Amino acid sequence: MPNQADLNSLQLVQRLQQAGSFTAAAEQLGCSKTTISLQLKALEQQLGIALFRRTTRQLSLTRAGEQLLRDCLPLLDELQQALQQLQSSDKVLQGKLVLSAPEDYTNRILAPAVVAFMALHPALEVEFRSSDQVKDLIKEGIDLSIRAGWLKDSGQHARKLGNFEQWLLAAPGYLAQAGTPQQPADLASQRFIAFTPLSQPQQWTFSQTNLQTGATQQVSQYLPAALKTSSTQTITALMLAGAGMGILPDYSARDLVSSGQLIRLLPDWSLAQAGIYAVYPPGRFRPARVTAFVDFLQQYQQLV
Repeated sequence: MPNQADLNSLQLVQRLQQAGSFTAAAEQLGCSKTTISLQLKALEQQLGIALFRRTTRQLSLTRAGEQLLRDCLPLLDELQQALQQLQSSDKVLQGKLVLSAPEDYTNRILAPAVVAFMALHPALEVEFRSSDQVKDLIKEGIDLSIRAGWLKDSGQHARKLGNFEQWLLAAPGYLAQAGTPQQPADLASQRFIAFTPLSQPQQWTFSQTNLQTGATQQVSQYLPAALKTSSTQTITALMLAGAGMGILPDYSARDLVSSGQLIRLLPDWSLAQAGIYAVYPPGRFRPARVTAFVDFLQQYQQLV
């Protein structure tokens, strides 16, 4: 019967992969490079495989090392999370909570929600990693990712928190020069700022319901875009500068429309609603602080 592998050594493989070198990993773990090297060597000898390719400047995983991270570490994470949940079930919420979310959602909703949550649980430590780009939760050590829009992978471990509307917007200064569109067809001659993470950032379907008959009319319209960006914050800045029209979630646009900085266009026509999702790393067990925060965030979001 083969000897059982040291679980701490399995975690060492992940830390080395993230750090990229023995020196960086040693600094993060607070130990010597020699200690790390010996532990890795012992694990490789026990498994009978090389886990890393070593050069003078770079440390990279072999195919076997990649398989180890992909297949074994999620199981180890499940075990650790289950133990944490048992340990914290009758205790105050504590520890570190790493959150990833789009920048505009972080600024408008997530940040004030976290402040309110930490007032109830002062022993918590929270780290924000705001980005409109989808991140690898396991590789980057993220406890919870908030995603807005449509989940591309239906197999993800996710919980829907709610829906939001999408608004077509422009600044008064831009409309004074370009004119205000009255129908979706009028948009063909306008300047549009496209959000590139979308699969079809320039093709949009507008819907209008006849209040008397209940019949719904749909118009698919291509919006020409001379400006494109992967950031909703940049879309907002460009619109405020008069560069063209853009589409934002209602939670990002509402204050700007109320203050008159932006104008909602074609308000009688609607764009498809999208969802807000809490996405978890793979694994059945979650720390109590993650579960409690998701419950809190869903209730908080309904109030704003």
